[in-house]
Amino acid sequence: MAKNDLGAMLNAYPDSIGSNLDGVTAMLQRTELKDAFTSFYILPSLYHSDLDRGFCVVDYDLNQELAKRENLDALQALGIDLKLDFVLNHASIQSPQFQDLLAKGEKSEYRDFFIDWNKFWEGCGEMTADGYIQPAPEYLEKMFFRKPGLPILMVQFPDGREVPYWNTFYQKVWEENGKRKYLGQMDLNIRSPKVWEFYEETLAKLASYGAKIIRLDAFAYAPKAPGKKNFMNDPETWEVLEQVHTLAEKYGLKLLPEIHASYGEGVYKVIAEKGYTTYDFFLPGLIIDAMEHKTGEYLARWANELVENGISTVNMLGCHDGIPMLDLKGLLDDDRIQGLIDTLVARGGYIKNLHGAKNMYYQVNATYYSALGEDDRKMLLARAIQLFMPGKPQVWYLDLFAGKNDYAAMERAGKDGHKEINRTNLSAADIEEGLKRDAVRNQLELLRMRSTHRVFCPEASISASAEGSRLILRWEAEGEQAVLTADLDDCSFTVSIRDHRTGEITDQYVQQP
Repeated sequence: MAKNDLGAMLNAYPDSIGSNLDGVTAMLQRTELKDAFTSFYILPSLYHSDLDRGFCVVDYDLNQELAKRENLDALQALGIDLKLDFVLNHASIQSPQFQDLLAKGEKSEYRDFFIDWNKFWEGCGEMTADGYIQPAPEYLEKMFFRKPGLPILMVQFPDGREVPYWNTFYQKVWEENGKRKYLGQMDLNIRSPKVWEFYEETLAKLASYGAKIIRLDAFAYAPKAPGKKNFMNDPETWEVLEQVHTLAEKYGLKLLPEIHASYGEGVYKVIAEKGYTTYDFFLPGLIIDAMEHKTGEYLARWANELVENGISTVNMLGCHDGIPMLDLKGLLDDDRIQGLIDTLVARGGYIKNLHGAKNMYYQVNATYYSALGEDDRKMLLARAIQLFMPGKPQVWYLDLFAGKNDYAAMERAGKDGHKEINRTNLSAADIEEGLKRDAVRNQLELLRMRSTHRVFCPEASISASAEGSRLILRWEAEGEQAVLTADLDDCSFTVSIRDHRTGEITDQYVQQP
């Protein structure tokens, strides 16, 4: 049978199972997981990195402590291709390029690889006594900030001069043995030819690892211009995306731009209209809302919108981040979203507000299983709905094993460590025990159906309908018909796959009332 391009995709860190990628590979080689997954999204601690659990990349070589080439070869032997991250906007202070800048200053070939704040804002503000330009108010009032204050890191050159560089995200500066030390994520200067050389070299490297999909992290921050918001600049964001697409196409790579925005803003439509796959960040909240209100109205409406507009998506339940809330604004009314947030918090979740702003809900940090009240029937129904929604399903490893909120991990992480609630590392023994649970084995049965039946293909005709607590999702293609009939009141459902010619049921799964 030809590979199902819309088959399920596992999602994990390289050390989410065991201490490195050996553990994940061994799990995928088990009989119980045969044919469950066709892809694997490995989070970026696969590379050399120093912060943000991989999203502050030093270089894109394999971190040999977590992943070796033989691991990637073993995944390829299983017929599993990869989705990997490429962080367009920034690189670690520890990157060879920034270290060269620190060592050589003006003489560094990477002098303009990063964004010199004063060069960028020249003529747009006043020089301060601290050596950086304070942009005029008419520029600042338009800008989007990820943290308080100007996004600057003052960098000490070898000649003692202090030069400000653009730093959107994290930074830390301290003295050690009389020398200044830094940690942080430094923004790249996309006006530099060297940055574009770096982009192409990186894409070629990721393709050599077996990547088929590249998730573009933080890409909407990369284009910058005085007088712009400097997040999602239009048209520059789309121009950069097209340039990266041209490079990626040379290596057979499909791009998945990652942007969180409210439904009402319509960014997901713009991405789709430009021919790219988009993340379905709406689905996680919609499924929980449907179960709480016992109606599939919004789910069916969303599924039909995806189909009618030809929107290609990767969807999910849980992930390494929280359950999105900001994205739902405009799709559900504010009171309904607040009710959903209250439910998740009552079940042990933690609110993350937008960049620290109060009453600007962003996401709720929780495992999906705990968000569903740690109910096995709800977890399996949620998975079944996900697998019948349009798009390619992405499966967070902890959801697969019905993982509960990890408060101890969150406490160990300290302030701002809420995400660790849903990142519990599992041992080989945990996998062994988990595979004895019906909540796990039944998910795997559904995943095998999704990944092996030819009906689940990009050419399928998909429809959705809802009446009261009843939800029906239907796929038709390749001589097969697959139907999910669910009752959101009692969480019962039936999955039936029929031969279109004979009407004979060839595969079925039933969760009784």
